[in-house]
Amino acid sequence: MTFRLNPTPGEPEPEDLTLRITGVQARPRAVEEGEPDPSRLELRLGTTRGEISALLDVSEGQTGALITCSGAMGGEHEVRGPADSVYQRLAEQLPGEGVSTLRIHYRTAGEFEECVLDLLGACSFLAGLGAERIILAGHSFGGAVVIKTAQIMPQVRGVISLSPQLFGTRQVDEMHKPLLLIHGTADAILHHMASEDIYERANDPKKLVLVPDGGHGLAEDPETVKSEMHQFVHEHAGPQ
Repeated sequence: MTFRLNPTPGEPEPEDLTLRITGVQARPRAVEEGEPDPSRLELRLGTTRGEISALLDVSEGQTGALITCSGAMGGEHEVRGPADSVYQRLAEQLPGEGVSTLRIHYRTAGEFEECVLDLLGACSFLAGLGAERIILAGHSFGGAVVIKTAQIMPQVRGVISLSPQLFGTRQVDEMHKPLLLIHGTADAILHHMASEDIYERANDPKKLVLVPDGGHGLAEDPETVKSEMHQFVHEHAGPQ
């Protein structure tokens, strides 16, 4: 499948922004000291714009999935997540409950359009495997990437935006899908007013969770973050 991003009305036409998946490489990854697990895979998605790497944890025979992405810096947080590695913790739990997880590495962290294309490619890949109900979760910069992606991809059934930035969310009112926003009240990098602004402009159903004294990484109350995310994923992508 090929994706093309359209500019926001009033903005200049961008250079050609298309992405097509050209091939997939997968291998089972070892879990701690055990043998490689065929339900836990390292992926390399070849595309016309470069290679996307990801970690896939499969719930066999199920059609719900969670895709996660990080902030603008990329690095180890891409697959571990904020809030005491909440992405990793959910990836260890959700497949046993009927929801697959895919944790992606950006090709070019921090470039908004490129990261949206990465996420669209990841959604297309899972849809090709039979995923029908996909939840997107992103942190900081990624909190805006998931909102933009959800406007475009029909298989996306809900969005979780953690400590999001405002840039890239101007058209959130065009995203007619459930939205969960989580932000710390002591975030010194992106003020919680960003989430409040997005919340006001978003369509129902929507929920805003403010973590008291929480910083940008939401490490002050990781269990609330995990619980809210877990409940949202099961509500919108859990086994039917």
